[in-house]
Amino acid sequence: MFYGKIVAGLLGLLIFGPIGLILGVLLGHSFDRGLTRTLQFGSPENIERIKRSFFETSFQLQGYLAKADGRVSEQEIAHTEQVMTQMGLNAEQRQQAIGLFHRGAGAEFQLEPVIAQFLELCQGQKQLQHTLLLFLVSLALADHQLHQAEREALGRIASLLGIGQAQLDQLLRMAQAQGQFHGHGGGGAPSGTSLDDAYTALGINAEISDKELKRAYRKLMSEHHPDKLIARGVPDDMVRVATEKSQEIQAAYEMIRKARGLR
Repeated sequence: MFYGKIVAGLLGLLIFGPIGLILGVLLGHSFDRGLTRTLQFGSPENIERIKRSFFETSFQLQGYLAKADGRVSEQEIAHTEQVMTQMGLNAEQRQQAIGLFHRGAGAEFQLEPVIAQFLELCQGQKQLQHTLLLFLVSLALADHQLHQAEREALGRIASLLGIGQAQLDQLLRMAQAQGQFHGHGGGGAPSGTSLDDAYTALGINAEISDKELKRAYRKLMSEHHPDKLIARGVPDDMVRVATEKSQEIQAAYEMIRKARGLR
């Protein structure tokens, strides 16, 4: 890539003379490097590498997180098996996922290098890191309670991913509330849920305006849209898991919408 250097260099020469030429070339060089990184990130080969890394990293971290409180519970095993079923893994992929899970749960597992390798492939794509954390939060809440050891493990993972504690706490509150709407996408509100649960599920408060409510809902639905997840490098099979999250968000929004009398 050299177009940036040529254009910026010529502009600098015309406006500021020889010094402008030098500054323009330097500025254009930075532009070319950034453009090259962007094109490389979106290449089919790189997307496939990211998908593979996402798959391997997520199952290893699921094993690490499941073992955080000292033992892997039956609920956590069932949840992981449910994820594999939702993904439609074939026998070979399933064995690979189980092997990765056990590796993450092993005493010799090293968290830092696994996440470092994932981040290197992500190239600063924050939304991909956020999506990975969402998968792990879902596992941590599989038994409907969050042990202190699991919270601390999530905190370590989030920190290494560049996600702060306040944002993690918000994700946990939203995920717990969204779980109240599991299996009720587009239907009536499940018994035992309240409007407070619905607002928390969307990460907003009850004082929000109708316009801001719709904006928050659309933003969440956009973050879980299959096409966008696939474009970021989330494996196609794992996108099926995210579909359920969209249904929970939709059910929470429908409860608020009906309570407000919105169309």
